[in-house]
Amino acid sequence: MPVVDAVAADYQGDIEFLAIAWKSELDRARERAAELFSDNLAWGIGDSIFNLYGIPAQPASVIVVRGVVVDYWFGAIPADDLRARLDAALSA
Repeated sequence: MPVVDAVAADYQGDIEFLAIAWKSELDRARERAAELFSDNLAWGIGDSIFNLYGIPAQPASVIVVRGVVVDYWFGAIPADDLRARLDAALSA
C-alpha cells in the first residue's frame, strides 16, 4: 500500500483512491492507516465491498471508471506498473 499511496500523489484531482480494510477493527485499522497512508488515500472498513467485487483475499486492487471495473489484480505491483494501469484507465 505504500506504493499506492506514493503513486496517488501524481494523480490527485484525476483519480480518487480508496483503501478498504477487511476483517478489522476500527482502532486497529486507524493505527495501521496512520503508518501506511498519507492524505493521498481515503480509507475505511467495509467487508461487503469485497463481496461486491468478488475479491476472495487481500491484497487486491480494483480500478473502476464510471461504475465499470476496467482492471483488477491481486498482490502488490511496482509503481511503474501501477502508473501504466492508471494511465490506461484514464484514457479509456
